[in-house]
Amino acid sequence: MFVGHALLAFAVAGLIADWRGWPCQHALFVAVIAGAFGALPDIDILYALTGLGHWLLADGALSVPTAFWNASRTVHRSVTHSLLVGAVAAPAFGLVAFAMQTREPDRPRRPIGSALAALAALASLSLFGLLVLTALLRSGPLAAFVMSLFLGTGTLLSLASVRASTLASALVDTPDLNSVSLPAISPSTLTLAALWGLWSHPWGDLVTGSPPDWFFPADSTLLASRVVLHSDPTLHLLAAFAIELGTIWLAAITFCRLTDRSAFAAIDPRAGLAVGYGLAAVVTTPPTLDVSYHFVFSILSVGLLSGITLRSPVSVARHPQLQPALPSLPRTESLLATALTGLAAITSALLAYVIVYLSLLGSV
Repeated sequence: MFVGHALLAFAVAGLIADWRGWPCQHALFVAVIAGAFGALPDIDILYALTGLGHWLLADGALSVPTAFWNASRTVHRSVTHSLLVGAVAAPAFGLVAFAMQTREPDRPRRPIGSALAALAALASLSLFGLLVLTALLRSGPLAAFVMSLFLGTGTLLSLASVRASTLASALVDTPDLNSVSLPAISPSTLTLAALWGLWSHPWGDLVTGSPPDWFFPADSTLLASRVVLHSDPTLHLLAAFAIELGTIWLAAITFCRLTDRSAFAAIDPRAGLAVGYGLAAVVTTPPTLDVSYHFVFSILSVGLLSGITLRSPVSVARHPQLQPALPSLPRTESLLATALTGLAAITSALLAYVIVYLSLLGSV
């Protein structure tokens, strides 16, 4: 589900920007920013690496996944997943972008500009300090550390976004790069993209894990338990996997739309041969959320191998005579064909597995 958080934010932001009539380059850039912030709350999973240290010191008494996930439960889906924290952090990240843009070297140095940049930096630091202090008083030093890591990484994302748009604008007149043109990202746009990314994240955890701490530091009983998609634990997992796969498809289609490419032109029809994976439902243990590694790794392997071996060499550009939002480089086309063919293979494999499993379930 880690990938799904970022891709959901990317897809929705890109489609809305496209619907609003933004230039494709601008819509794609904002979608990437939203996707990056959509993944940001899971920065708290880094603390789970301490579980691997415990595993080493415990002479392998626990399995690696068990040690990792046991440690992750200490702080995962807590302070960084709060809607209230997101509502405060997103404007602070926007202020960081404003301060950086105001002090860019190519802008004339004026007293009022320097004063505004200083005020914006001070305001963002004040908001960051408020969040860290709240986490410290409410949940202790570990929560404060995770909050600091969250805010520090978000600040780097904001600075990188501003820097990337500035560099792209500076290179727009270079003959070899004139197909990539990005407008300068405004602080308000970055704030909205960050807010959407942070607010969209917690909802993806409702079917695969414990619900997040929605309104930290306040207590909340909103959706206090996991959403059960089906009473059968295997069908619940398969439904959750289908949601994740659908999110990836949505992001792929959005990317192709914003870069004037066809999402289906490069899919090799032989990807349908992955339906043979349905036999795994007969010979393997039915997967559940507790024991799913054999299913997830095997079906992803089917998609990876299919994408690598069956990718189509044809161009996926819908209008070759027009210049897409990204240049039609051979490597870009090859990677996109690999990804789309692999997605098609995984989809075929999942549908076959579900049909076979339902058949076996009905015969019991």
